[in-house]
Amino acid sequence: MNKYVVTDNLAEVLAKRSLRTITLWNRLEGRPRTDNLERALRAEVRDPLWMLTRQWQMGEFIGDDAGSPIFSKIHMGSTHLTKYLAGEGPVQAFTDAVPLEAQVEQQPIPFINGTQELSLDIRLLMGRQWLKMVAAVGDYRNSYIGNYPVTAPDKDKKEDAPRTAHKEVWQQFNAVAGRSMDGVKLLLHLQNPAHHAWDNIPELAGDGTKQAAVDAVAGRFIAWFRKLFYQPEDPATTAWKPSSLEYQFACSAPVEGTEKVLTADQYYHGHLDWYNLDIDPKQTTLGDTPPPPPDTELPVTNTFLPVPVQFDGMPNTRWWAFEDGRTNLGKLNPGPTDLGKLLYIEFALVYANDWFLLPFTLDAGSIARIKGMTVTNVFGERTWIEAAGRGLDDAWNKWSMFTLNTKGKGPEKTDNSLLILPVAPKMLEGAPLEEIHLIRDEVANMVWAVETTVPLATGWGKSGGEAAVELRRKYQQLLDASGPLPPAVPLIPNEAAIRYEVMNTVPENWIPFIPVQKDAGKRAVHLQRAAMPRILDNDTSGKPEKIKPRTPLLREGLDKGLGYFINEEEVPRAGSNVYRAYQRTRWYNGGIFTWLGTRKQTGRGEGASNLAFDRILKK
Repeated sequence: MNKYVVTDNLAEVLAKRSLRTITLWNRLEGRPRTDNLERALRAEVRDPLWMLTRQWQMGEFIGDDAGSPIFSKIHMGSTHLTKYLAGEGPVQAFTDAVPLEAQVEQQPIPFINGTQELSLDIRLLMGRQWLKMVAAVGDYRNSYIGNYPVTAPDKDKKEDAPRTAHKEVWQQFNAVAGRSMDGVKLLLHLQNPAHHAWDNIPELAGDGTKQAAVDAVAGRFIAWFRKLFYQPEDPATTAWKPSSLEYQFACSAPVEGTEKVLTADQYYHGHLDWYNLDIDPKQTTLGDTPPPPPDTELPVTNTFLPVPVQFDGMPNTRWWAFEDGRTNLGKLNPGPTDLGKLLYIEFALVYANDWFLLPFTLDAGSIARIKGMTVTNVFGERTWIEAAGRGLDDAWNKWSMFTLNTKGKGPEKTDNSLLILPVAPKMLEGAPLEEIHLIRDEVANMVWAVETTVPLATGWGKSGGEAAVELRRKYQQLLDASGPLPPAVPLIPNEAAIRYEVMNTVPENWIPFIPVQKDAGKRAVHLQRAAMPRILDNDTSGKPEKIKPRTPLLREGLDKGLGYFINEEEVPRAGSNVYRAYQRTRWYNGGIFTWLGTRKQTGRGEGASNLAFDRILKK
């Protein structure tokens, strides 16, 4: 039996004190000797020496005689962005009336793909809008529907196969053909300054008054469309660079008699801010734009009262006090590469009353630079403050935030300017209208652009694999219905158990890109768009047609007979996903902007097309 549980001789144990009299307890509570709680609520310190040692242990005696700042004087220089350059287009005047994302990402809506009409939804929307607007002048509905009709595809024509191959497209076009107006045809007609909206309308012939009224309606119609969809005036001057699969633009601001040029060479992810721009010290001007911008910064000198930084969960300055508990920092779980979250945790847990706030309001589209700053403390001491990130831009021990990178390979000086761009805080993104996956196929030694989503003529996207199967089936159906098949060539009798295959095929939504040499004197290569043959059963033409891409992203230059090249570094081993979708946001003045933008993301690895040549197969 355990002697610590049952005691045989209790008197002997108590005399020798071999066991402790109190071994455990479940609860401790105070028992006041009086009903007066005044002294108990004082929380009197009974051991001041213990409190001093705890303060020494917590490092509260280690400090200096620095006083708190009482006021600060700052001399700042601010300037505004005045010029904007998209791609290789002309220099434009910078404006903050439009979100910078919309100005950079804007691309023309594809209304025509080769010879096929696209975006039927927008065509019908514009047709209805025009008929509503022109109704104030007169009833010309039937004339405009007849002059700008929605053409129904012919199921027996090969050129209409991209529309008749898909049931939903064929049904929708036949439902509105002859009943609705195609507003895009009118818009394209009005792009020529010599054309008028009353052309070929019999009821308006010879009536100058009504013709002038219709011209006024046409001006409002064009303005309505430009407000509804933000698009570039000249499609050839967009910031999108097809060979790099990204946007490239630049902007500048006048500073001290010259210009500070900011360039963005790799913008593609849809979140535009100061970190997308770099300072180019080799460029002193971006070009001339009327009227000439001012050539100096606007100096501003302000005096502030420094305010201590306050935030939820902030450490208390006294060790025996508890935080408010409104922020649970223990819930944060940063990863090894999540530097932003790690910096936030360090700031929130370590710094308390060491930071002060000096508010300074800046306009969107401005660049601010602190030229001088002094701080005066409660002892009357004045201190000159210098930037923590000053020095060389490439210094290994430099640390800074919200500073612009300076291009160059030499010892460039750090630019401590603060850039405030006119960007939207949040955007709504529609479903992808088209999407391609660029993957590497090491076995076939080429790159494939897989059209995972292709735009249909109705204005909606569809799975590229399903669309490819339906289109090939339609071409096969047209071939079989073209006439009687030629007599089959009799095969030579043989007893071979194998057969020879020259080449197999891949789905029609797989567009090949082959490596070609950039320059004859160099080994650098880039990727050129190629084509696979469309092999149909019982096709005796002797020359199969080339499979053409259906997404405007991959049809770059195809309708003009030009080739399309992609830089090899744009398709890493992980691949790249590129898609195009409508973007929508509300600007600070309440206006709504909708535009068609392109995004690029990292892919999911390599792929295999199973393309093979010269194979021996079982019979």
